[in-house]
Amino acid sequence: MAAAATRRQTELQRSPVAGFQYHQGEAVWPALAVGSPVDLMREADNPYDARAVRVEWQGQKIGYVPRTDNAAISQLLDRGEPVSAMITALNTSANPWERIEFAIYLDQ
Repeated sequence: MAAAATRRQTELQRSPVAGFQYHQGEAVWPALAVGSPVDLMREADNPYDARAVRVEWQGQKIGYVPRTDNAAISQLLDRGEPVSAMITALNTSANPWERIEFAIYLDQ
């Protein structure tokens, strides 16, 4: 039997989800859980931010990587690097910037 490949992850950053209040965040909130994976999707044609990186949970847009934090991640995605992300904190704060925190990893 072959040994299972060990996947190593290096945490690159933790960020809040930007724009939570403008997308599907509230609609999917009851189903979200710490440890749930989220998908990062590049939006190079975004008219507001050429480095935009959309955050999705099970195909639903819940927001974006904050503009102040997306430069390195957008470059990694553009190069096709193996990047993953997961929810690390959920808060019931009225401030949408405090609702969801997620970590981004470089998979090796």
